[in-house]
Amino acid sequence: MVKIGINKRGAFSSTTTMDGKAIMWIGGVDGGDNLTGGTEAVQTGYTYTMNLNTSFTGDDNLYVRLRGGDKGNMWELEETYHIDSKDTSNEANNDSYNVDNMWYAFPVGYNITAFLGPTIETDYMYVTPSIYQPGFFKSMKLGGLSNFGDSHDREVGAGFKWETDDGFTIASNIVDENANIDGILSNNSRNKWDTQIAYTTDRWHVSATLSNAQNWTGVVFNATEAAAVIGSGTTDSGYSTGYALRAYWRPLDSGTATPEISVGYDNKKADNPNSGAAVEADSYFVGLTWRDMFQSDDRIGVAVTQPLKVTWFDGPQVDVDPLVWEAYYAYKLNDSMEVRPTIFGGYDVEDSTEDDIFGAVVTTVFKF
Repeated sequence: MVKIGINKRGAFSSTTTMDGKAIMWIGGVDGGDNLTGGTEAVQTGYTYTMNLNTSFTGDDNLYVRLRGGDKGNMWELEETYHIDSKDTSNEANNDSYNVDNMWYAFPVGYNITAFLGPTIETDYMYVTPSIYQPGFFKSMKLGGLSNFGDSHDREVGAGFKWETDDGFTIASNIVDENANIDGILSNNSRNKWDTQIAYTTDRWHVSATLSNAQNWTGVVFNATEAAAVIGSGTTDSGYSTGYALRAYWRPLDSGTATPEISVGYDNKKADNPNSGAAVEADSYFVGLTWRDMFQSDDRIGVAVTQPLKVTWFDGPQVDVDPLVWEAYYAYKLNDSMEVRPTIFGGYDVEDSTEDDIFGAVVTTVFKF
């Protein structure tokens, strides 16, 4: 972490700090005829991120994230989206460097933190519900990006988080990804309101999150084509209700045969589906992590998820039966460099039996 500025005028006496990452990866995907055309081409991707944190009172934080990158054609598909992807490239092959997050957090009373920002992601505003760190698939973030979806980096949002001293938390937030086009919470709004109740200790966590969404499309990272449109307004009223159950447990000691365990279950239902449309879908996730197995701070990760699939159509349709998995080993070359080779695969990942994939990718992370 680097201190980049100090303002000594009265209340503005705190420091601004910066930390960042440069991430590069190379790999390929075979199969997925309807997704990638069955190509075996090897492609690369990269991102460069700077995080700026400024406090004005000692208890607040102004967060600004600057990011640029190019994820390549292979890694821009939702079903093969790299966890670290970001695409700011243009046709002239020049990468812009953008502000993709900016928000302000400040205390309100005792143990309550409020959040407000013109571009904020939901996962900053509640307790992290999973300790599994994906090796490749973004769909495995937060114990499965199904009902949680994934808020994008151009959303107006606000929320609060109340954390008691004994581990109990209530968090609630709303984000609107169309606010700067049609106005905040307008008739054309694409918004999601999450409310989380959680209990967290040093070794385990349980939580339940209720999501009320309008025209929300962030779910596509971990969903079949038929399930992704539930609540999007294309096949129903545009309103949906979802539930996300999460839990994790970690052993007392690392470096043993006993892994950390993260699990999740999601359910999403259209409030007013059209005739013949998808009504309800569900998803599950299981992630295992072994730490400090061969050297300090290394980890082995294995995870499987059933992407959100339709379990109830208003008609005779039947969705595919998808499954996605990954396995990786992450090790540190030094305190600032990590190498993470990963293999991954899945079948029926989007909308047909032609969507079977298998691939490998090596990711290198430089922290500063």
